[in-house]
Amino acid sequence: MLVLGSGIAGLTFAIKAAKRYPDRNILVLTKTIEGESNTRYAQGGVAAVWNPEKDNPEKHVADTLDAGAGLCKEEIVRIVVDEGPERVREIIEWGARFDKEKGSESYDLAREGGHSEHRILHYKDLTGWEMQRTLMEEAAKFPNIQVLEHYFALDLITQHHLGRMVIRVTPNIECYGCYALNKLNGEIDTILARVTILCTGGAGQVYKSTTNPVIATGDGVAMTYRAKGRVENMEFMQFHPTSLYNPNGENPSFLVSEAVRGFGAVLKDADGVEFMHQYDDRLSLAPRDIVARAIDFEMKKRGTDCMFLDCRHLDKDGFMAHFPTIYEKCLSLGIDPMKNMIPVVPACHYMCGGILVDAFGRSSINRLYAAGECSSTGLHGANRLASNSLLEAMVFAHRIYLDLEGKLESWDFQEDAPDWNAEGTTDPQEMVLITQGLKELKDIMSYYVGIVRSNLRSKRALDRLYLLYQETEELYKTTKISPQLMELRNLITIAYLISRSAAHRRESRGLHYTTDYPDLLPFVENSVL
Repeated sequence: MLVLGSGIAGLTFAIKAAKRYPDRNILVLTKTIEGESNTRYAQGGVAAVWNPEKDNPEKHVADTLDAGAGLCKEEIVRIVVDEGPERVREIIEWGARFDKEKGSESYDLAREGGHSEHRILHYKDLTGWEMQRTLMEEAAKFPNIQVLEHYFALDLITQHHLGRMVIRVTPNIECYGCYALNKLNGEIDTILARVTILCTGGAGQVYKSTTNPVIATGDGVAMTYRAKGRVENMEFMQFHPTSLYNPNGENPSFLVSEAVRGFGAVLKDADGVEFMHQYDDRLSLAPRDIVARAIDFEMKKRGTDCMFLDCRHLDKDGFMAHFPTIYEKCLSLGIDPMKNMIPVVPACHYMCGGILVDAFGRSSINRLYAAGECSSTGLHGANRLASNSLLEAMVFAHRIYLDLEGKLESWDFQEDAPDWNAEGTTDPQEMVLITQGLKELKDIMSYYVGIVRSNLRSKRALDRLYLLYQETEELYKTTKISPQLMELRNLITIAYLISRSAAHRRESRGLHYTTDYPDLLPFVENSVL
C-alpha cells in the first residue's frame, strides 16, 4: 500500500492498515520530513459533538450546511459529524493531549466562527502539532510502516504509461503507483502498489499570502488531473480572515487562530471602532468567507494595509494559557496583545475543492483514493466550517481503510510499468526562470482570482497562465526534473483549475465572490472538471 503524504490523513490510514494487515507493507512518502505537513500548522482544533447536554449532532450538521452555502452533500456531512467523535476518541487513546478545564477531567471546549456551540477540542494553539506528534509516535510502533522522507511524487502510473490512450472519458482508468524523485540522490524511482492513497494536503502557495507551509503546492490534485481523474469545486479557496500582518513579509503568513475570536477578541479598524455589525449579525464570529470579505472591503475602502483584532479587554492569564504561540509571536514583532491591537489581513488558508471522491474516499480512478485537504468529499461545499478539516481527514482515512477489506487480494502489481524516461534532458541552466515563474504565478492569482473576482480578472488570469504554462512545459521537456520545477508545474495546474472554475461559476456563493454576479442562483451544482 502506497500513501503519499504524512499528515493526519496519511498516518491515520497507515496506522489502521498496519494493524489490520500486519503482513502487508505500507509505504509512506513525504517530500520533506515526516513531521512537516499542513496538519502541523493547524492551530484552532478539531470540531466534534462532545457535550451532549449542550450540543448535539443536528446542530453541528446545521452549522456545517450553513457555512457551505448550499453546496455541501448532506449525506457526507452527517457521516463526518456522526463518526467524528469516535475518531477523536481514537486519537486520544493513541496519546493526544487535548486541553482540559482547570481542575477538571472535562475537556476545555472552544467555539469558533460559524459554530453555534462550544465543541472545539484543542491543545493550546498548537492542536495540529500535537495531533501530528501523536500519530508519528503511534506509527513508529509498527514495523510494516516505512516512512521515506525527501521523496517527491512526480506522476501517478496509469495505463497511459503502458502505451494506451487515456483521456478524461476513458472508462476504468487504474492507478498502479507513482514515479518519485529521491531528493537526496536525484534518482527517480518507479514505486508500484496495489493501492495508492493521496493525502498530499493543500495548495496555498498558489497565492502570495498564505498560512500554508511552503510544501503546500497542490501536488496530489495536479497529479490526479494529469492522470485524467476528476476534480471539483476548485474555485472555493478559503482565505483565513486573520493572519498576522507583517510589513516585512513572511512565508508562510502567521495565523492568528479563529479561536482567539471565539475567546472574545473583536475585529476593529485602526481607530478602535467595530465594523462587523455592517456585514453579519454574528459579528466577529461570522463564517470565514463573510469575515474575510468584510476585512478586504474595509481595507480597500479605507486604503489601509490591515485591520485589527482587539484582545486588550481579555484576561491576560487565560489568553497566555490558550494562545502561548500567538502571544510570543506578537511580542517578537513589538506587539503586546494586552496593550496593542493585533494587525491582521486575510491570507489563503484552505482548499475546499480537490480530488472528487465518494463516501469511502474512492476517486474516479480505480485503486486510487484521496483523503484530507487534497480531496473533495462534499463536506465543505462552498466554504469550510472552522475546525472541520482535521475531523474530516480522520473520518475518511478510516473509511478508506474499511473499503479495502476484501479488495487488496484482487489487485496485483503492474510489473509492465516502465521506468521514468529522462532522455534528452539537461541540467537546468537558469533557476531564475523557475523562481520568477513562481513569483509571476502568485501575482496573477493574488490580483485576479483572490477574495473578490470578476469576469475580466478571470479571463486575464487564464490568458497569462496559458503563457506561463507553455514556458514551463518547455522547461519540463528539456531539463532534468527538480522539485522546484515540479512544484511550479503543479501550481500552474492548480491556478488553472481555480481560474477556470471561477470563470464558469456565474454567481457569488461562499468563498467565490464575483462583482459581475453578486447574487446567489436558486439552482446550484458542484463544478466538476
